[in-house]
Amino acid sequence: MRRKGIPGPLIAVLVLLGLSVFINYIDRGSLSIAAPMLKDEIRLSASQLGILLSAFFWTYACLQPFAGWIVDRLNVNWVFAAGFCLWSVATAVTGTVHVFIALLALRLLLGIGESIAFPSYSKIIALNYSEDHRGLANAVVASGLVLGPGFGMLFGGMLMGRVGWRPFFLVLGLASLLWLVPWIALMPKRQSTQRTRNTGAPSLLEFIGLRSAWGSCLGLFATNYISYFLITWLPFYLVRERGLSMDEMAKVGGVAYLLSAIFGVVAGWISDRWIASGGSPTLVRKAFTAGGLTASGLFVGLAGFTGARYSVVAITLGLIFFGMSISSLWAITQTLAGPLAAGRWTGFQNFVGNLAGVAAPAVTGFVLERTGHFYWAFAITTAIALAGSACWVFLIGRIEQVQWGGKAKAQAA
Repeated sequence: MRRKGIPGPLIAVLVLLGLSVFINYIDRGSLSIAAPMLKDEIRLSASQLGILLSAFFWTYACLQPFAGWIVDRLNVNWVFAAGFCLWSVATAVTGTVHVFIALLALRLLLGIGESIAFPSYSKIIALNYSEDHRGLANAVVASGLVLGPGFGMLFGGMLMGRVGWRPFFLVLGLASLLWLVPWIALMPKRQSTQRTRNTGAPSLLEFIGLRSAWGSCLGLFATNYISYFLITWLPFYLVRERGLSMDEMAKVGGVAYLLSAIFGVVAGWISDRWIASGGSPTLVRKAFTAGGLTASGLFVGLAGFTGARYSVVAITLGLIFFGMSISSLWAITQTLAGPLAAGRWTGFQNFVGNLAGVAAPAVTGFVLERTGHFYWAFAITTAIALAGSACWVFLIGRIEQVQWGGKAKAQAA
C-alpha cells in the first residue's frame, strides 16, 4: 500500500510550529546575549545577573506538569496561542524596564508563557499526525530548537551591538505577535480527543508508576544537559578557552546549529520511511534517540581534549548528532502516551528534563572555578549523555500506546 504524505494544511501547521519554537528559543536566550550590556547599564552585580539568567527555569520547569494537565483538558490550539502571546509580550516589555525586580518579574512571566509550549506541541502532533509521520513532524519542531540558539549567536549579538539591547527586545517581542495571525487562521481542526471509560487520561500516581515514564524523563534530562551546556557555555568556551574572536565564535556556532537542524530533519524523514516500510517503532525511535545521544555525548566530550581546530569539528559533529537524536525523542513520548495523555506525559517529562537547565550551567561554572579548565565539564557532559542513552534503551519498553486505566502495569514491566 502506498504511503500517504502529510496533507497540505498540516504541513502549514508544522511550519508554524517550527517557527514558534525558533521564536521561543531566541526569546529565552536573548538575555544571555544582552548580559554584558545589561549588566553595565543597570549596574547589576554578578549574583543578580546569575539570578536573572536562571529565573526563567523557576517557572518554566515547575509549571510543566500543570501545563500538561491544561492542554489535555482544554482546546490546545487556543491554550498554545495564549501562552505564545504572553511570552511575546514579556519579551517586548523587557526592553522598557530599568530595575532588577522588574526584569526578574518579566523573566518569571516568560517562563510561565513558554511552559505551555512543549506540552502543546506533543498534544497537537499526537492528535493530528500518524505514527509514520511523527518523526518528520517532531524533527521540524526540533529544528527550531537548534536554529533559535544558532540565530541568537550569529545575528543576535551583531544586532544588539548596532542597535542596542532594548530595541532588539522590543522589536523581537512585537514582531513575534504577528505569528498569531496565521496560527488563528490555520490551526488544526482536531483539538481534543473523545474520552472513553477504558482510555481516560491517567492519574498522576498511575503515570509515575510506569518505568517507561521515568526512562523518558531521565533520558530527556540527559539530552537537555548537552543542550543547555552548549547554549550557556559554548560562546565563552570558544572565545576564552580556544581563542576565537567574537565573529569567529558567531560563525562556528551559527553553522554548527544550522547543520544540526538540517540533519535533524533528514533523520526524522528517514525514521518515518523506515517505519512505513515495516520497521518497528521501538527499534527505529530508540536507534535514532539513543544512538544520536551517544554519538553527540562522545563528540562533545572529545572537544574538551583536542586542539582548537579539532575541537570545533568535534562540537559541530556533536551538534549534528544531537539534532538527529531529538528528531525522534518526542515521537516516543507521543506514541507511549497516546492523544489523551500526551500533554500530561510531556508536562511531567519536561519538568524533570528542564532541571538540566538549572544543573548544567551551575555545575559547569563550579567545575571551571575549581579547576580553571573545561576538561571535567566536558567529561561530565559525556557521562550524563551515555547514562541518558541507557535510559532510552533499557528503561523504556516497547514503544506502543499505554492502555490507561487497566493495562498500564504491563508497560512498567
